[in-house]
Amino acid sequence: MLRVRDLTRSYGRLTALSSVSLDVQPGEIVGLLGANGAGKSTLLRTAAGLQPPDAGTVGIQGIDLWAEPLAAKRLLGYAAEEPSFYEELSADEYVAFVATVRGLDPLAARARAHTLFLRLGLAGRTDEPVHQFSHGMRKKLSFAAAVLHHPAVLLCDEALDGFDASGALEAKAELRTLAGGGCAILFSSHVTEAIERLCDRVVLLHRGRVARVLERAAWGSPAPGPSPLEREFLAVARDTLHP
Repeated sequence: MLRVRDLTRSYGRLTALSSVSLDVQPGEIVGLLGANGAGKSTLLRTAAGLQPPDAGTVGIQGIDLWAEPLAAKRLLGYAAEEPSFYEELSADEYVAFVATVRGLDPLAARARAHTLFLRLGLAGRTDEPVHQFSHGMRKKLSFAAAVLHHPAVLLCDEALDGFDASGALEAKAELRTLAGGGCAILFSSHVTEAIERLCDRVVLLHRGRVARVLERAAWGSPAPGPSPLEREFLAVARDTLHP
């Protein structure tokens, strides 16, 4: 599980987070909503161990992230809002590098990556250097790398921004599969529809504080599967691929 307690982070005079506490249980997808500047990305970067808090703790499966960072990060996946890569590597080379760093079996990691690339719509382009990728392709590669090792805790910072409709549907299906296997997922998005359809619970941030926590009953249960507009888009995409 993910446990955040009294997390505080300031940038000069600006307090980006003020005593933020939240839990994400195994198998749960929790949405993170807030206006620009509410503190969502600061929370996720701090929870990912990319920047230290001024106060507070982050626990990953009971491991203190800042006391035992290597042990905690082995269990963690993070899909950044603006991912960075070794730009000269191809997508295949990049995920092989990630697999090596994480100590994954190379053959199993390659098979997992191939499946993810196929589902997300990157197949056929993975031998190209990342610097040739569009924004959406870079976000798909970042997502694939974040879920490659079936993390126990997954942090998604606008992870599906830039995805086409079919890729977004596949990514959401992967998130549901991970949650079904016990992964605790914290999912930030500006798109309330994505939160409504995907998440079990929502934490609303306002000016660096938790303003409200809502259970799914507060907004109902949308019909599973693609929305009517997504179905139309997918029908056109299929016709284009198979005229």
